[in-house]
Amino acid sequence: MAALVSSILRYCQWMLLGMAAALILYVCLVPWRSRRLFSLGLRSSSLREGAQLLLWLFAGGRAVLTLCPEPRWLWLGLRYGEWSPFFGGWAFPLRYRVNLIPFSQGDSLFNLFGNVIMFLPFGFFAGLLWRGWTWLRVACLGFGLTLGIECWQIVAGRFFDVDDLILNTLGVLAGYGLYRLLRLAVPGFTARVQVAEAAI
Repeated sequence: MAALVSSILRYCQWMLLGMAAALILYVCLVPWRSRRLFSLGLRSSSLREGAQLLLWLFAGGRAVLTLCPEPRWLWLGLRYGEWSPFFGGWAFPLRYRVNLIPFSQGDSLFNLFGNVIMFLPFGFFAGLLWRGWTWLRVACLGFGLTLGIECWQIVAGRFFDVDDLILNTLGVLAGYGLYRLLRLAVPGFTARVQVAEAAI
């Protein structure tokens, strides 16, 4: 249990780097987004802006964990003076870094559930923030997003795993399912998060 908590805390620390970058980018884009909404005769409530900020922060944190070389390789490289963008990954031939057989690696429950849970927000916020999202669009979002990440990870010296492709897509779909449940339970709340026509 202590090892599990330690792993979660370590990942959260690395996510803070991406979250900080995402916060800066979000703040810089606020004026542009405001002008764009105004030109369309729309307005965004403070509740919606808060939800968007949460999505930006989460996406920034996930970007660090999924698009950068493994944090442990970065740390070891910095510690021992052998750092490079691909430290560690290139030690394994490509055939060992690509898994195309579903659930053949004997992944731990932490890895299985973690891959689902960590992609929930993408499906949840897609439904909550933008109109017209359907199960099919969310499935395409989850699959496309994860496929891009997995392909990039090969370039970054990491591993392409079809399990991640499946579980991350399920996570995005599950997140959208949570949004649908929230919309049924509290329809007024979800409506307030959508953009609205600006008062004249």
